[in-house]
Amino acid sequence: MEYCTVRCLCGSEDHESGTSVTIDQIEGFTAPKTMTPEELGDTLARLVWETFSDFLADGEAVRIADEVGVSIEKGLPSEKMTEEILIFFLWSHTRALQLAFYGRASEDLLRQGLDALHRAVFDDLAEQGTPRAQLPILEQRMAARYAEYYRAAESSDDEVGKTALRYFARKDLPPASRGPLAALLTARAIQAAKPLTDFLGDVTLVA
Repeated sequence: MEYCTVRCLCGSEDHESGTSVTIDQIEGFTAPKTMTPEELGDTLARLVWETFSDFLADGEAVRIADEVGVSIEKGLPSEKMTEEILIFFLWSHTRALQLAFYGRASEDLLRQGLDALHRAVFDDLAEQGTPRAQLPILEQRMAARYAEYYRAAESSDDEVGKTALRYFARKDLPPASRGPLAALLTARAIQAAKPLTDFLGDVTLVA
């Protein structure tokens, strides 16, 4: 699967320097009081790509790939690991959305928002050259990963990072390496989800 460069995905010079971009700094973005499911999905898709691009641009993805024995191709991790990174951050944003609207939005509106988010990400992939025939395969893998991440999250935040690391790595890692890398992934998931959950807490989802 081909992915855009950081500049292509985000159009932000901040990403090329490895500087994180917050929700309010995204070009053209203003904090609304209400959002429709489609608006929510489109907004979160942009944030998924921002988080994904940050992770690739700041060198952490390459560092993890090097430590877990994954090949580096043109300065990026392998195709499979790159897909796993995208799935991981897409799940993080999905969970943040669910937590933010739990008890505040109907299940139907929430499902529509989640469908819009994933549809927007898949459309972006197709527009950047991923054959649509490959998307169902990615979707199947995504569903399997989501199930495992949800189970891990029920145990602890740390388990989420450990679960992600199993799919990023191609070899067994010694405990001295496994722990810090899993903690890094947990921290990045929280870094992406916590401010988003807080932000969405002020938004009302409407039909």
